Amino acid sequence: MKPSILIVEDEVEIARFIQQLLEQEGFGCQSCHDGLEALSLNQTLQPDLLILDLMLPGLDGLEVCTRIRQQASAKDPYILMLTAKGEEIDRVIGLSTGADDYLVKPFSPIELVARVRALLRRSLRQADSSQIYRTQHFTVDLDQHRAQQHGQPQGDKSLDLTTLEFKLMATLIGSPGRVWSRTQLIEKLWGDDFFGDDRVVDTQVATAKKN
Repeated sequence: MKPSILIVEDEVEIARFIQQLLEQEGFGCQSCHDGLEALSLNQTLQPDLLILDLMLPGLDGLEVCTRIRQQASAKDPYILMLTAKGEEIDRVIGLSTGADDYLVKPFSPIELVARVRALLRRSLRQADSSQIYRTQHFTVDLDQHRAQQHGQPQGDKSLDLTTLEFKLMATLIGSPGRVWSRTQLIEKLWGDDFFGDDRVVDTQVATAKKN
């Protein structure tokens, strides 16, 4: 079954270009042009990945990303955020709201396809895993994609993590006592598919700690 992608882009020509490009690469695609429709289609279609523009009418991409991560859904999609802004603060905010990667416009078709394939390969790698990591305070179940915190006054607490935060937590808990550098975490989480600023690791760690 081909991976499914939802393209959320208010510029119709750009959305059409992305859809045609990815369909030629063998992906199943559907597009929409505003944030509210994106939330509805995410629930209906359960896509594997969203390509989400930052600047949308009505609900912007950051708000859409935040709400998608809060939605009760059978599938937690990867989110690749598109932005015409190149400032670091926009990238950091996007990643801290739950995006897994970002791409600054204008982008090359080759790079877009590479980013999409990289994110979807993460999903395949994760599906091949079959382990449960336990510590005194946490349990991470890779099969069920579930993380729990123990020792809370109300009992065990389920943690609401994005896909990347979950993988980061599994990596750290699965190697107790190990000290990881930024470079090592990037190699572990992204492999050869990483394109961005290595400080994205700091953002992901800080966000995961808040959860």
